[in-house]
Amino acid sequence: MQSILWTVDRLSTFIGKVFAWCALLLTLLISWEVFSRYALNNPHAWVLDAQIMLYGTLFMTAGAYTLSKNGHVRGDVLYGFFQPRTQATVDLVLYIVFFLPGIIALTWAGWIYAGESLAIREQTFSADPLPLYPFKYVIPLAGFTLLLQGFVEIVRCIQCIKSGAWPAREDDVQEVDVDKLKEMVNVKDEDIAALDAVVVAQEKNK
Repeated sequence: MQSILWTVDRLSTFIGKVFAWCALLLTLLISWEVFSRYALNNPHAWVLDAQIMLYGTLFMTAGAYTLSKNGHVRGDVLYGFFQPRTQATVDLVLYIVFFLPGIIALTWAGWIYAGESLAIREQTFSADPLPLYPFKYVIPLAGFTLLLQGFVEIVRCIQCIKSGAWPAREDDVQEVDVDKLKEMVNVKDEDIAALDAVVVAQEKNK
């Protein structure tokens, strides 16, 4: 079972990292347009539409990736104090009551929405129109991957309720890996505690 969960995690991670390149494309596109507009006096009407589509693609396809890393924002004023079983129970109820109906509706409506857009070969409303229907197919794609990852998270909740501990997740790139940073500078937790004690003592002596 764990291998299946990690397989879906890897799929969500792969999709997220592939579409993360939209951030670079977006940066290059905006930089080029600013240079073209102000240095060359040659603006392009289609660039704004392209920016919106790239940002929308980046935003939507990051959903399943973020969920696979348990990275979505939650109001954990009380949640963080709960035992794992209680956390899993709360999550399971929320997934079933809110997440599944919402994402199923998003995926289904997005597929119909994209199909209608393809049928009329929908374009953007600008002087230099861009095809809009390929972008709209990102909606059901994002919905499907988010739904698939959601089922994995439901399984994790059930496993946690049974075992009392959250199942392991695969490691991924973190903003700051504190443990590796400590290893690089040869600092141990004991050293940090001793330094804190010295600082506290100095503050008391002032």
